[in-house]
Amino acid sequence: MTSSTPPLAPAPPHATAGGVDVPLEVLSEREQRFERWRRKAGVVLAPLVFATLLLLPMPALSAPAHRLAAILATVVVLWISEVLPMPVTALLGAVAAVVLRVAPAKEVLAPFADPLIFLFIGAFIVARAIFLHGLDRRFAYAVLSLPWVGARPSRILFAFGAVTALISAWISNTATTAMMFGIGMSILAFFFEQRDGAPAIDRRYATGLMLMTTFAASVGGLATPVGTPPNVIGLGFIRELVGVEISFFRWMLIGVPVVAVLFAVMFVVLNTFCPAGVRELAGSRAMIVERRAALGRWTTAQRSTALAFGLTVLLWIVPGIVALVLGERSPVYLTLQRSIPEGVAAVAGAVLLFMLPGDGGERAITWTEASRIDWGVVLLYGGGFALGVLSFQTGLAEAMGRGLTSWLPVRGELGLLAASVIIAVIVSETTSNTASANMVVPVVISIANAAGVDPLVPALGATFASSLGFMLPVSTPCNAIVYGSGYVPLTRMMRYGVLLDLAGIVVVIVVVWLVGPMLR
Repeated sequence: MTSSTPPLAPAPPHATAGGVDVPLEVLSEREQRFERWRRKAGVVLAPLVFATLLLLPMPALSAPAHRLAAILATVVVLWISEVLPMPVTALLGAVAAVVLRVAPAKEVLAPFADPLIFLFIGAFIVARAIFLHGLDRRFAYAVLSLPWVGARPSRILFAFGAVTALISAWISNTATTAMMFGIGMSILAFFFEQRDGAPAIDRRYATGLMLMTTFAASVGGLATPVGTPPNVIGLGFIRELVGVEISFFRWMLIGVPVVAVLFAVMFVVLNTFCPAGVRELAGSRAMIVERRAALGRWTTAQRSTALAFGLTVLLWIVPGIVALVLGERSPVYLTLQRSIPEGVAAVAGAVLLFMLPGDGGERAITWTEASRIDWGVVLLYGGGFALGVLSFQTGLAEAMGRGLTSWLPVRGELGLLAASVIIAVIVSETTSNTASANMVVPVVISIANAAGVDPLVPALGATFASSLGFMLPVSTPCNAIVYGSGYVPLTRMMRYGVLLDLAGIVVVIVVVWLVGPMLR
């Protein structure tokens, strides 16, 4: 290695999260102090907020709505401060709703058996098999080794981001980032090992490739309903509280354009501000082709997983295509919708994995591996969905909507859409995207109802915007993973994250405003 070549960053420590081996977040001393302060503040504020709201007279609310207001506010404080794991906080909210007689246990716990819960479970098991057998890695190297990518760093950056976004549309953003993080670090290691007078690559390119990993994973998750948990959470609230069922295919009518435009913006920004400093790097394509060849031939488990995944996707999108061709009133579409709803399709694909052959005499997936899916997200969805539905059943949402409407400086559907998107982005920067969707979407629906505005479009905007936290390592696990690489200074993550946040706000508002009304 030449003396001008920057040293490689040490690999961050790893841990298992949701059944996926991911790098741990590396925090600076200042950030560690902030995290300690945030949790200590939550320990004090949570009981204080609960007691204050419970004792405060609220004559405009019924007794169950009054008690639910105290529970909801406490849950929000605990989600933001993360005193408890967020799934535990969601369960605590559900338990408190039963204990304080907001509603009977049967009603409070019903959302934990919602069909979308099974969409989560089935999709997570299929994604686990894809990750376990390396189908995502095989696909990534197949694209990166294409002749048009060549040895040009800018093309590698584009192809790397496109692969990340496409994979993230189908499996967890965190799992996608963890996998592509390893590939990206190996690519950077090769780039920094150039010898024999070859120019060393600019270290800014390493920052760009790492940020492309996290940003593309977060953006790509918007393309399909199963790409990221906030999508399913938003769909659940829209179906239950707005009365609109959005199919897999119809979601993609908005999701795919949003992803395409945001990815183009992201590539231009990173390619401009994080240049490689050289036009080509000799040997880079040969290195990628070699690593693809090292994966060997397709295994039985990979073929079985590809078959189960392909069938699941087919069952998700065929009803939408049938509706587009024959109309939503056609007997064929109505039969498909009743017989194979999306949750059932996901579970069918997952069950198929337990039946198809794997390697070494095993099945394509075992229960030991399947049980390592992210059950925390499932519980977080169930608890958050339960509290959101209860807020409408008790009349709390209506009261909140009336109160917040007088405070908002915007009027009309477009104004509320813009406000919803901006608020969701801000909230997602301070807490998890999943918690952001649980908090913001039902509030937006209640505000729209109070203002006499169709809640569908603002709710869609808030759902998409809940995944647009790009500025800070704590905004999303994807950011935390690449921040731990040592290649991403916090100031650059914030600088480029702000640009992408602003672009995301504009893109989501425009696309949802134009396409959203067509989904009703």
